[in-house]
Amino acid sequence: MITQHYPHISLEKLAMSISKAINTLEVPVKEKHARRIILGTHHEKGAFTFWSYAIGLPLPSSAILSWKFCHVLHKVLRDGHPNVLHDCQRYRSNIRETGDLWGHLHDRYGQLVNIYTKLLLTKISFHLKHPEFPPGLEVTDEVLEKAAGTDVNNIFQLTVEMFDYMDCELKLSESVFRQLNTSMAVSQMSAVQCRLAPLIQVIQDCSHLYHYTVKLMFKLHSCLPADTLQGHRDRFHEQFRSLKNFFKRASDMLYFKRLIQIPRLPENPPNFLRASALAEHVKPVVVIPEEAPEDEEPEALIEISTAPAVEQQQQPPIVSDIFEQTFGPPNGLRDDRDLQIENLKKEIDLLRGELEKIKLEAQRYITQLKAQINSLEAEVEEQRKQKQKALVDNEQLRDELERLQKAKLEGDKSRGLYLEAEKKASATEVRYTKLKEKHNELINIHAELLRKNADTAKQLTVTQQSQEEVARVKEQLAFQMEQVKRESEMKLEDQTLQLEQVKRKLESKEEELAQLQQSLCHSKQVGSDLGSQLEALQTEKDVLRKSVTEKEQELIAAKGLIQEKELLLSQETEKRAKEIQEMQGKLTEKNSQEQKLQQKLLEDQFNLLQGTVKEVEGIIQDAVGKLDDPLHIRCTSSPDYLISRAQAALDSVKAVESGHGRYVAHMADATGLVGALAQFAHLTADAIVNGSATSHLAPTDHADKLIETCRDCGQRSLDYLDKLKDKRSLRQADLEDVRKTLRGILQLGQELRPQSLDIRQEELGDMVDKEMASTSAAIEDAVRRIEEMMNQARIESSGVKLEVNERILNSCTDLMKAIRLLVITSTNLQKEIVESGRGAATPQEFYAKNSRWTEGLISASKAVGWGATQLVESADKVVLHTGKYEELIVCSHEIAASTAQLVAASKVKAEKHSRHLGKLQECSRTVNEMAANVVASTKSGQEQVEDRDAMDFSGMSLIKLKKEEMETQVKVLELEKTLENERLRLGELRRQHYALSGLCDGEPADGGKPAPAHKPSISKKPPVAQKPTHVVKPDHEVGRSPEEGMG
Repeated sequence: MITQHYPHISLEKLAMSISKAINTLEVPVKEKHARRIILGTHHEKGAFTFWSYAIGLPLPSSAILSWKFCHVLHKVLRDGHPNVLHDCQRYRSNIRETGDLWGHLHDRYGQLVNIYTKLLLTKISFHLKHPEFPPGLEVTDEVLEKAAGTDVNNIFQLTVEMFDYMDCELKLSESVFRQLNTSMAVSQMSAVQCRLAPLIQVIQDCSHLYHYTVKLMFKLHSCLPADTLQGHRDRFHEQFRSLKNFFKRASDMLYFKRLIQIPRLPENPPNFLRASALAEHVKPVVVIPEEAPEDEEPEALIEISTAPAVEQQQQPPIVSDIFEQTFGPPNGLRDDRDLQIENLKKEIDLLRGELEKIKLEAQRYITQLKAQINSLEAEVEEQRKQKQKALVDNEQLRDELERLQKAKLEGDKSRGLYLEAEKKASATEVRYTKLKEKHNELINIHAELLRKNADTAKQLTVTQQSQEEVARVKEQLAFQMEQVKRESEMKLEDQTLQLEQVKRKLESKEEELAQLQQSLCHSKQVGSDLGSQLEALQTEKDVLRKSVTEKEQELIAAKGLIQEKELLLSQETEKRAKEIQEMQGKLTEKNSQEQKLQQKLLEDQFNLLQGTVKEVEGIIQDAVGKLDDPLHIRCTSSPDYLISRAQAALDSVKAVESGHGRYVAHMADATGLVGALAQFAHLTADAIVNGSATSHLAPTDHADKLIETCRDCGQRSLDYLDKLKDKRSLRQADLEDVRKTLRGILQLGQELRPQSLDIRQEELGDMVDKEMASTSAAIEDAVRRIEEMMNQARIESSGVKLEVNERILNSCTDLMKAIRLLVITSTNLQKEIVESGRGAATPQEFYAKNSRWTEGLISASKAVGWGATQLVESADKVVLHTGKYEELIVCSHEIAASTAQLVAASKVKAEKHSRHLGKLQECSRTVNEMAANVVASTKSGQEQVEDRDAMDFSGMSLIKLKKEEMETQVKVLELEKTLENERLRLGELRRQHYALSGLCDGEPADGGKPAPAHKPSISKKPPVAQKPTHVVKPDHEVGRSPEEGMG
């Protein structure tokens, strides 16, 4: 484990950094002060010193001071020592009180402080609850998976908490941008940078939170249905849009471009409904560029210069050696000192050349800084020009405002004209009213003249002349009136058009005036912003000049240290080169060893697989060999056991496919495939051997087919095992052919199973007695309920309704009595059949032997009881006026069909000249007659009760009659279409009913799986009141026994 050492920082320096970082100046926190505070937390392994000074700060007195305190605390939480989190937990109340205080005040920074404190409290709570996530939020995907765990509730809760965390971050960024003008120039102002600086930490947090929420959302969608997570998806999409907008706006600002590299999010959010979309997700990475060296304090220079001094103190022996080599030994003998002197001169010349290069680089750096100063001055000049241009534009806007004010005066004049036009229009309307009254007077005169014409028939000639005169006058007046009316309407339309035009002009002038006023305000704002920018640029220019002066001084001080640093650098470079070579040699040797071990592991696993394949081949071949073994002929097995073995072999095929896939993906582990192959071998061999044993009791055709299918299954299994022996064909090995042959064995076993297994044979006799008794009870209950309905109807109804209800209920009562007599007769006939046919066997054995006839009898009995119950319910609804008469008619038809089914089932086994059979047929005819009486009573009662309103078309016009006719035709077509659809639906229902009834008596409908034993279902109605599922079989099928079906 590598321990990181941090430089010691004194309390005085730390306190000075805190006071310089957290102050009331509206400038961003300097990075060097924040870095010293963070280093202090690592040095003392906590934030004791920071909080001891922070508590004493007058945070309630200045919103800017509180804002910068929150910024520094955010950086300390992210980058400080891990114990800082627990220290901040102790001061949660101080943070909350600061946020609440500024939240109640209407201060722009105060509102930001309130939101920032909520974010910090949320951050502290989250990381204390989930210590796996450091405050910097940077963890690997493995740590995220471990933190989420496998419990879906924990994953769900963690996702919600991360959503809340992200909401706090985004709310802070939105509040900051809402208070700022986000243009490129404004972001360079110190006041704006003071607000923008904390967003760097927000960007870092949001990038990690977005990645973690995407991972957790995909994990949730793999565990829960999509509808349950609709709220999570909506919340994520909203946060995605906000985060993408935040990153886009921040990346467009010059301030962020030089401090942080902001990632780009995809155009659309991830599709969590598609699991493969996780592979398309790219983790957003935030990059902080290396910071430029800032102005260091004087003590840093002193610390740098101390190292060479120490080295100089350690060099006296070397200097003395050089002195001796240079001046020679004391005895005055001559040596090669002249050569050494020349070498030293050459080294001095080289160092002088390097010094000149350094001077040139420093001069070039100074020139670049001067060029930057000149460019900034040019920008300032450009800003001055823009300001002058804005002033000119401002004057133009003032002129435009005066022109609009004149236009407004003209609009007032237009309003006067509009009022005058309204007055003229009212005068014209009065004139039109007078002309209309005169026209009405003329009409009255004309009517009076017509009456006089009838009284003076003798003066026909005079009257005709008067009438013609009156007609001419009337035509003249009508013409004049029409002309005056047209003139007035034309004038009114002209005045209305003029009025609309004046209104539109007035509205356009008002809109132009509002736009010009808004432009004027914007120009004033731009002018003030340009002035503040100019001041900021002038300040920045002075700072740059000061910086250039300081850099020149640093350059002069650095020249003296260059030679010493170069010597140390060359020595360190040689040492590092040797260490790198040694480490590369060790790394190469380790890689080769790992490759050898990996290759050996692959070979061992493949050899293990081959050994297993040989064992499996032996098992399969032994099972296939028993198909032709004459000693195996005496072995037998049941189809049910064969089905269970074939199903188990099919399940083992899935396990082999899963193990094969894992081995192909990771060939260093073959344990899964080896275990699956062993189980597959035993189960497949068991299925083949039991298939051979089952064929010994099966018919010839089925036995031959079963033997061939078992042989084919063994061959397909051996083919698959051959492919596993070769590494090239191992990946293409497939078990689909083996699965098909096993399904064939399963299908043949199902075909060989005995049918009609829904009810156990020993239960059939008891079942018949129970069903007949239940049917009799249902009919007795129906008669009782009809009598109760009759009494209730006599109390609540009267007149026609009472007559109709009595007639219907009496017919239903007669029908129930006829059905009761039929059931009693059928029971007697059934006893006669059993006594004459069972011989020495018991009744239960007789029913078991004739199971298909027994099932038909049970089905017929159920149908009769169910029909009786439905008839009573329909009659009750008709009497209470909540049902339809058609339901009663349908129930009557159903009862007639059910009794016919019962008679047919009884007739199959009865003697031809049996007395009970004749009586049963007579009862059946009586039931049909009573059912017909119920239908007749129902139809007559329906016709009697229905109130047909007389259709009166005398008050309709020709058009209305035609319209009614068309609507009636449309309704008739709709009813005909509905009738046709319902008839088709009835046919499909009957077809499906017959199909299901056949499946219940014949083979199971699911393709051969054994039918479950009959279990009494839980129902609200008695068994006889449920819809039967069996139909009567023909005579030749009912009389067959299960043994005959197997033959």
